[in-house]
This record gives sequence, C-alpha cells and structure tokens, in this order.
Amino acid sequence: MKQEYGRSMIEMMGVLAIMGIITVGAIGLISTAMRTQKRTQVNDEVIQLVTGVRQLLGEYDDYSHINNSTIFGAIGMSNKNPYGGTYEIAVNPSNSRQFIISVVGLSQSDCEYLVTKAWSDSVGYQSSNGRQGGATGTCGATDARNIVQITYGE
Repeated sequence: MKQEYGRSMIEMMGVLAIMGIITVGAIGLISTAMRTQKRTQVNDEVIQLVTGVRQLLGEYDDYSHINNSTIFGAIGMSNKNPYGGTYEIAVNPSNSRQFIISVVGLSQSDCEYLVTKAWSDSVGYQSSNGRQGGATGTCGATDARNIVQITYGE
C-alpha cells in the first residue's frame, strides 16, 4: 500500500473553526479598546477645555463672555469629539459664575457611562461631596443624539 500525505477535510475544518473563534475574540477586544480610547480622549479633552476656559476668562468675575468659536480658537482645539459629535461651551443660565461643557452626539451606552463618571472638578461632584458623578444628560436616544452636560465654576 502506498502512503498518502496531506490534510483531510476534517482537519482543515477544525483549523478554520479555531481561527474563527480566535478572530471573534480579537474583534471583541479591539472593540473594547476603541471604546475605552474614545472615553479617555473625551475625558482628556474636557479637562483641556476646562483649563482653557479658566485661563482665558479667569480675570472676569463670571463666564458670561463665553463664545464657542473664540474659546476653541484660543485653546487651539477643534469642537469635534471622538464620537463624531461636538463639544459646546455655554454660560450656566442660572449662575453666570459657572459654565457648562456639553458633549453632543453620544451613543446611549457612552452617554450613560459619561453621566456616571466622576468629573471630580465639576460643581455637581463637589457639591455632593463626591457621591454623584457631576454630570447630567439625556441618554434616551438610540441613534447617537445623546448629550452629556458637565457644569464647572463656583
């Protein structure tokens, strides 16, 4: 009898199945890493915005002079956020010594995450002695139209 060399169809299917499982796992890890990176980038950019607003308007008693285009131009950053939406800065209508940073265009899960995140320098976090995240938001939309608002100031 002659010996045959090569792989059987069953062996090949087994290898393909194992490669498929590994690929699905890798896609899940990549997706999680991308989500984490976007959330970290939003955190860093909000901190940059807060620092910039305080430096630019620190000489005034209030933040009624806030102008989105002027602030973003002076800080040297875009108003676009990693989720494809925008950042918006406005004076708090009920207290001109506070300003609100809005993160617009979030998915429902990212909105819920950012609302519960501890924004340690925010008014809501400080006034609750660290028991609340410090942000508010409307997270009910399912089509990336959710908004998180974080208030800073006195």
